[in-house]
Amino acid sequence: MKIVLLSGGSGKRLWPLSNDSRSKQFLKVLRNSEGELESMVQRVWGQIASAGLGDHAFIATSKPQVEMIYNQLGSEIEVIVEPERRDTYPAIALAATYLYSVKGVSLNETVVVMPVDPYVEESFFHKTKELDRVLNESGADLALMGVKPTYPSEKYGYIVPQNGTTHDAPYMNVQSFREKPREEEAAVMIEQAALWNCGVFAFKLDFIINILLSHGLPIQYDEMVKQYDKLTKNSFDYEVVEKANLIVALPYEGDWKDLGTWNTLTEEIATPLIGKGIITDNSINTHIINELDIPITLLNLSNVVVAASPDGILVSDKASSPMIKEVMKHSDQRPMYEERRWGRYRVLDYLKYPDGKEVLTKRICIGPGNNLSYQYHLLRDEVWTVVSGNGEMVLNDKRFPVKAGDVLVISKQSKHSLRAETEMDIIEVQTGSELVEEDIVRLAFDWNEIIEICAV
Repeated sequence: MKIVLLSGGSGKRLWPLSNDSRSKQFLKVLRNSEGELESMVQRVWGQIASAGLGDHAFIATSKPQVEMIYNQLGSEIEVIVEPERRDTYPAIALAATYLYSVKGVSLNETVVVMPVDPYVEESFFHKTKELDRVLNESGADLALMGVKPTYPSEKYGYIVPQNGTTHDAPYMNVQSFREKPREEEAAVMIEQAALWNCGVFAFKLDFIINILLSHGLPIQYDEMVKQYDKLTKNSFDYEVVEKANLIVALPYEGDWKDLGTWNTLTEEIATPLIGKGIITDNSINTHIINELDIPITLLNLSNVVVAASPDGILVSDKASSPMIKEVMKHSDQRPMYEERRWGRYRVLDYLKYPDGKEVLTKRICIGPGNNLSYQYHLLRDEVWTVVSGNGEMVLNDKRFPVKAGDVLVISKQSKHSLRAETEMDIIEVQTGSELVEEDIVRLAFDWNEIIEICAV
């Protein structure tokens, strides 16, 4: 059995911490067993490993999230990268071709697809192992896993079984799906043994491969990447699930939450204050999540969330916090904070002058033993000031040591990289006509490969 975790899309539902590059699954606001802050993706990956499934798991994602996945989970993670964002059907189709043609997975192998960010206990992942048995016993095209509801929620979708299904059935034939019904309708469906749809489903690999063949699409991964834009931009639910002949569902009885808004996420944040700040004792059910270096003080306000990052500051009563997605939907502000495989950066200041010249200032932190890619820029000059730490610089194929206090001038088209021996803080000032992250031509990632290039 193979597991594909879907880590696509971007979102504003947890703005200002979430943005086009940092989705909700990467926010480090949960506590692990050691009391350290971790993200949803780190929590889920750890649970998958504990359930004995780590060696069989892959993450399907978009290009903007690759660096953050490597930063939080390590560079050994197998990542299947979409050439562009095209919804869940293309992402799953691409993953299927990767498993088939790159990994050599048998066509009879069960593939389980699930979101990368469910808030569940480890037993949830042990339960997914049963999907293989359910597929084999039922002969179904798809086997879903659904959560036994604890109340008639209007927030979730429902898997509706065929009439006569009992609550203790080991698995059930699916009759239909219902998205976010009214409370009274949900109560009736629960009496009929309906399940919350948690977005987990399984199929035999040949099920998807045959769908691709029937549409004249490639089943080799390299060719699928080239023809990715030919895939219908649609969800897997609409493109595949609704057209399947036989679907069954496996009930799971246990805690499951979708922590997709500030009011639901703060229910699982162990401390009311993350970052610098003060909350007075008379503030009940109130949270501050502060990524800035300036303190936030909150006096006698209850049921409120305050979230602050370089992207902005949100102050909201918790009941209204889901409105942020709609309020921010037209915002095109560039992300001001990102995590990369080598560390992280924060935008400190940005100016655009009347003549079109732009100036952007960043604070960059490179972890010990990590290095930037060997790269150059076409549209900008850079000046680096090393604030702390020491390492080794490569500039136009020449190597030399750098330390706190050094100032480095990197002009357009200058090839450069840096490896940190200790953790390094650098202030980077960019100047140019268009200061965008896409203005990077990467020549190599691995430090040993960079050294070889310099030695030629």
